[in-house]
Amino acid sequence: MAEEKQVQVPRVKLGSQGLEVSKLGFGCMGLTGGYNSPVADEDGIAIIKHAFSKGITFFDTADVYGPHTNEVLVGKALKQLPREKVQLASKFGLVGQGNPLIISAKGTPEYVRSSCESSLKRLDVDYIDLYYYHRVDTSVPIEETMGELKKLVEEGKIKYIGLSEASPDTVRRAHAVHPITALQMEWSLWTRDIEEEIVPLCRYVPI
Repeated sequence: MAEEKQVQVPRVKLGSQGLEVSKLGFGCMGLTGGYNSPVADEDGIAIIKHAFSKGITFFDTADVYGPHTNEVLVGKALKQLPREKVQLASKFGLVGQGNPLIISAKGTPEYVRSSCESSLKRLDVDYIDLYYYHRVDTSVPIEETMGELKKLVEEGKIKYIGLSEASPDTVRRAHAVHPITALQMEWSLWTRDIEEEIVPLCRYVPI
């Protein structure tokens, strides 16, 4: 029998602050529902471990996934992997309220800190590699939100800061407070609008 060829997942640097990840990442949201039924914890852990064995080291979760249960699941999987070889991303900033559920953004400094502390506990880790602001709360100046995120970096609770679905002006203002390492935006064959301003901005700053 011919030997099975081991696929080598290439690596890429995100931003200019030193974060390096596998070029193919794993979005963990589907493991606890969202667009599908949740999988059992043991199956989710096995999936994450299998992805790692194939060279994927970049795993993405968020406090709103589940909600909360996705971070718990990812945390359990991380206990069975070498933490120093995993790049862990999580997100904060989306809040669900009322019945029917209404999702809104929240970015006050107090909420930034409490969200991070809660995610660290659920993930059962000492730090989060890449911490994204999931959606921008336009009622709070981005400088205030970033100021608290900068403090979390200085305290070692997060290593790098990311933004999700942010406007070019927000990116510029945020980056002036503390370097932004990554932007999470939809970019696909049918969604090309970020090529007009966001992509050139990232190349110019650079993110």
